[in-house]
Amino acid sequence: MTQTPTFYVDKIPIYGDAILAPMMGFSDLPYRSLCRELGSSISYTEFARAEGLIHNMRRVSEKLEYVEEERPIAFQIYSHDIDYMVEAALKIQPLRPDFIDINMGCPTKAIANSGAGVGLMRKPIKVARLFKRLKKELDVPITAKIRMGWDDCQNYKLISRIVEENGASLIAIHGRTREGGRESKVNWDVIAEVKETVNIPVIGNGDVKTVADIAKMKEYTKCDGVMIGRAAIGNPWIFSGKDRDEVTFEEVQKMMSKHLDRNLKFYGEELGINLFRKHVVQYIAPIPTTRRYRRELLTRERKEEFLLLLEQIYENLVK
Repeated sequence: MTQTPTFYVDKIPIYGDAILAPMMGFSDLPYRSLCRELGSSISYTEFARAEGLIHNMRRVSEKLEYVEEERPIAFQIYSHDIDYMVEAALKIQPLRPDFIDINMGCPTKAIANSGAGVGLMRKPIKVARLFKRLKKELDVPITAKIRMGWDDCQNYKLISRIVEENGASLIAIHGRTREGGRESKVNWDVIAEVKETVNIPVIGNGDVKTVADIAKMKEYTKCDGVMIGRAAIGNPWIFSGKDRDEVTFEEVQKMMSKHLDRNLKFYGEELGINLFRKHVVQYIAPIPTTRRYRRELLTRERKEEFLLLLEQIYENLVK
């Protein structure tokens, strides 16, 4: 029996409703590909600055590397400048992304205050011009990721209509403003309003921490898919319908070994180990172990040392 697509991005079928959010420093190829294998239905790259893609492609291009098994793959870019954004999109289009996503949601002060990320939402006419040009000049679908806006400018419905009218094929919406910190509750009503406003697929983002939350958000907002960010770090199993407390220690061991292998292959040994440590913290967070073991895990410098230490932790747990 052929599986029915959950929704489409233009003509691209999307199978499944849970998606790993693009996160700087986390949604790189090694981790993205693991989540994709477990059921994340789209692979979004970390966002890349348009100016960097134009002037220093070699340095930035690592973010855009992917494996065919990840498809559909979305390249996410950002800038405050329309010309740079269009030029960068044209430059990366030959790398064969399935679609190109425009980041209008990053709340980082330096980016937002420069007019990029959520800063773009303050200029609806500029957004219209950007999407109109991208739609005209590109051969791949264009999508957008936004948030509520700013505390004094919550124009998410206007921006949603603008991107749809100017050719976007999907919109992802995070239910916080630029100023809304991680501790503030996400407003799912905003996601529901965007879904009612546009006719293109809508992905909801924010406060999804468990498998049950995926269904709750879909039911409450009627969104087409659910994007999971921080709750997916150290818990790729959420994309296979499994909460973290259902995962065995042996599964954690195997996943950490597989993840580390991919990091080493992609980044090389020294950088691969260093970048893996931030994932280690999340993988072992729910495991009852000693401070000494945690400290030692974060100072290991070879794969064999990691795996040996994990074995020791496991033996300690089952005693």
